Parts: sequence; C-alpha cells; structure tokens
Amino acid sequence: MTARVDHEAIVVGAGPSGRFLASELARQGIDVLLVERRSAPAEAGVKPPPGGRAIGLHPPALAALEPSGATELLLALAARVERGLAYDGPRRLAVLDFARPGRRFPFAVSVPQSATEHAVSLDAPEPSFDAEVRSVAPYPDRVVLEIVRNEQEQELTARAVVLATGAPGRVLALPYARLATREYPDRFLMSDSAEAFDRRGDDRTAVIALDPRGVLESFPLAGGGRRFVAGFGAGPDDVGGAGLEDSGNGRPGHADRASERLRRAVAERSGDAASVPAFEAVSAFRIRRALLDRMRLDAGGRLFAIGDAAHEISPIGGQGMNLGLLDAAGLAPILAARLRLDADQDRELVRWERQRLASARTAARIAGLNTALGRPRGRLEHTALRASIGTTMRTPLSRTAAKAYTMGFDRAR
Repeated sequence: MTARVDHEAIVVGAGPSGRFLASELARQGIDVLLVERRSAPAEAGVKPPPGGRAIGLHPPALAALEPSGATELLLALAARVERGLAYDGPRRLAVLDFARPGRRFPFAVSVPQSATEHAVSLDAPEPSFDAEVRSVAPYPDRVVLEIVRNEQEQELTARAVVLATGAPGRVLALPYARLATREYPDRFLMSDSAEAFDRRGDDRTAVIALDPRGVLESFPLAGGGRRFVAGFGAGPDDVGGAGLEDSGNGRPGHADRASERLRRAVAERSGDAASVPAFEAVSAFRIRRALLDRMRLDAGGRLFAIGDAAHEISPIGGQGMNLGLLDAAGLAPILAARLRLDADQDRELVRWERQRLASARTAARIAGLNTALGRPRGRLEHTALRASIGTTMRTPLSRTAAKAYTMGFDRAR
C-alpha cells in the first residue's frame, strides 16, 4: 500500500534561498509547498524593522540567478560595486579591482533584501505563513512534518523536504547531522543613511578603513547613500551603551547612545567628521560560525538543509545569503529530476553536497581572516599590519584578494 503524500516537495523557510528554491522547483513542474513560521508581511507603507538585512550579491550568485530572470530585475535597481579601496587614515593601502577577464559580472551589487526576495520568487507559490514546523522525520518513501498552523497541529507529508529556515530552524536538522560552531568575541554597529557619502570612494566603490580602534566598512546603497559598519573588538555585550545582543538588535532606550557611538567611529576612522550624518536606526550585532557536516540529511536523499540552516557564516564579507542562493540553484535541477522522473540522482547529490560544503568552509575561512584583520590593535602591531598589506597589495596577490572578496573561490557550477 502506497503511503499518502500531500506534496511532491515542501520547502521550510521563505527567506531568499527558500523562495528561490521553491520558485525553481515550481518552474520545472514540481508541486511545492512553501511554509514560513513568521507572520505575513506588514501592509504596504509600513516601514520594515531596521538593520541586519543582507544587501550584497556577488558574481557567482548573479550568474546563478540569471536564467530565472531575477538578475535582470535586480541590476535595474542595484548599485554596482566595481572596486574596493583599503585605507589607513588618509593613506590608501590597496585597490581591489573586481573586473576579472572572462567574468560574466565584473562587479558585486548592493540591493535591498526585499528586492532580492521579490526577484527570486516570481514563480514561487505564495508562502503559507504562521506555519511552525515542530519536527521532520524522513522515511524511505516520504518525509513527515509536524506543523502548528493557526494554533492547530497537523501532519504533512512530502516526497522531499528542504530546510531553508535560517539559523533559528537549524534545530530541525540536528538529529541528522553534526554541528560545529564558533562564537567570535567581536562586536559591531551598523546603519544605513540615504544622505551619507564617503569622500574616499564614489557610488561604485566599497571602502574599508583599517584603524587601530577597529575596522570601518562603507558600502554604496541602491538609490544613493551608504551603509556603514564599525567594529569594536571584544568586550561586554554593551558597546558604548549600544546594547549588543545575539539577536542583532539594540535594546530599547539605547538608540541615542548607539547612534552617537557609530557617528563618532565613522568620523574618527574616516577622517571626515564634517560629512557624517546622525544615524537614525542603528543595529548592533555579534558574529558566529556554524557548519553542519552534511546537507543531505538522510540516506534516501529526501531531507536537505541549505543556506544558514546548514552553514551560518560571519556577515563580514556579506556572503551568507549568496551561499544559500547558490545552494538552491545547484539543488533545484537535481531534486526536480528526481521527483519528476523518479531518476537516480545519488551521484549528482553527492557532488552537489561536496561542492556546497567546501564552498561554505572556504567562505568561513575568508570571513574569519577578514574579522581578524579588522580588530582593534596597538600602534606598533597596526603599523606592522599596514606595512604588510601595503607590500602584499603591490603584488599579484591583490587579484587573489579581489577574487576572495567577490566569492571567486566558490565552487558553484
């Protein structure tokens, strides 16, 4: 007797990677349900909560999104980042040119995450919101999910389930995989400003200031303005009264002090106090690394984890969302062939998993190096670092740094 199956595929999590995967499966004729534990978005015109939102898309992700038409939509909105500049005070240490010969997209882009989610989900089913998945259980012929929706418990089944939940839903994968984590001591403040600019770079340039007090990063925003991220090194959760918490949001009542702390850091580290705005919405965050040892969570190849559910990478460098989109781009055709044709895709799934885990580990190492370079340090140590970077960036290694910054070492095919 054949067991009941409600859907061919269920994707858990309606973030960018989950929406993109659901869209790609639907485009290939797969019956897919997209479930999301959060409530439906607020009505149009309601300002979303500030901070913590991914804005960067790198060349491998742009290439992966192109067949769906998403890249064309995003490029019409995005700010193109064609180079990176590294400074120590007024002294320029390095120029990173992102235009490499043969590259389809010789730039990264800055675009709001909401625009990315819209672009990648044009063919996706409407998410089923307020649906919290309590457990997943793979069997040889199906996966069973226990879901609470509208305060009602129910059971759903599918031939395949993909966890694209982000970090909060990683617990669903833990019965089937080992997790390695690392908490970094570093603390950061971040804010966007529509009026801000950085005199050291134009609207196509990312700027990194290596300062003895900590790193300052500055990125152009779509539509004008810039995002600033300032590092403050290790310390208590309260950086300058900012109320740093794991959630990435400052505690109520600390907004003014967080804004002033960030404004002062930007003024001191950029050397341009006159043009620094008063930041209205400041996010505080810490960083961490979490890597599952597998993304194919069962021997039968019916339960998977992608994106932050499988590999959470430090946001310094902005590669987390890109990794999830590339996970989805690689998995979608393999899973669709398996479901639509009932084809044996074991070899392809093994190759996909190896490539994506290797890419996540590479991204984690690069993010760890970026974080270490941006920490506060004494004057003598900082002088030595400055000399080392200045010398290194005058060699062909500068091309390697530009490649790393734009995810050129990702193994996506």
